[in-house]
Amino acid sequence: MTRHIAGAAAVLFLSVVTVLNGQSTSAVADPHNITGAWEPMRGGPGAPPPTPPSPIVLKPAFAPDWQARRAAQDEATKRGEPLATGGSQCIPYGVPTMMSIANYPVEILQTPGQVTIITEAFSEVRRVYLDRPQMKVEDVPPGYYGRSIGTWDGGTLVIDTVGIAEKVAGYQSLPHSPQLRVTERIRLTGADTLEDQVTLDDPIVLEKPVTYTLAYRRLPKYEMVEFVCDNNREYTDDKGVVRMKVLDK
Repeated sequence: MTRHIAGAAAVLFLSVVTVLNGQSTSAVADPHNITGAWEPMRGGPGAPPPTPPSPIVLKPAFAPDWQARRAAQDEATKRGEPLATGGSQCIPYGVPTMMSIANYPVEILQTPGQVTIITEAFSEVRRVYLDRPQMKVEDVPPGYYGRSIGTWDGGTLVIDTVGIAEKVAGYQSLPHSPQLRVTERIRLTGADTLEDQVTLDDPIVLEKPVTYTLAYRRLPKYEMVEFVCDNNREYTDDKGVVRMKVLDK
């Protein structure tokens, strides 16, 4: 009997060590441990069924311009002349878009009192301060990443972010005001899968909050690669169209 108990304890210990090392495991030993590299999941084997985003309903003062801009982007893409984005101009994506840049991984690092999120694309960094009071929106200097405060609610990390500058590109190119509040609920959905439910609340621009969900797959032992925007092969011409750059030999 003693041997069986000792053996079970050893298996549990190994499971915990495996998770702490960011390696794949068959069971979630600690739902609070989300440290590691994570790859966005966009369908394919093992991907969960996509969660439909909530409808986007803008205030009448903002809807026409947003719809016209989206139509222009679609037409330009069909012509093979995509319009310039912040990425092609080496401008940070910021919160919340940085959490889902193409198929580039996201790395999460947990330290006492803080969760740090780093994207491989453009090497963007955001800091989530744990269990601190959030500041009033008007007291936060506007920036690309705002001010993020995190709290654990059971096995879910709830992040509240305010202070995102109006120039920061929004989800689906949505405009936003200084009153934008981004709420994220990040949780493990399996040993090697992660979910980030994002809610955008802007009483100035949106008729009602917009919610969408991102999914990630663990990348065991992955080492993040340097991404410097100066290495891009793209540039924007004087008409705002992305063209391919011919490099000097």
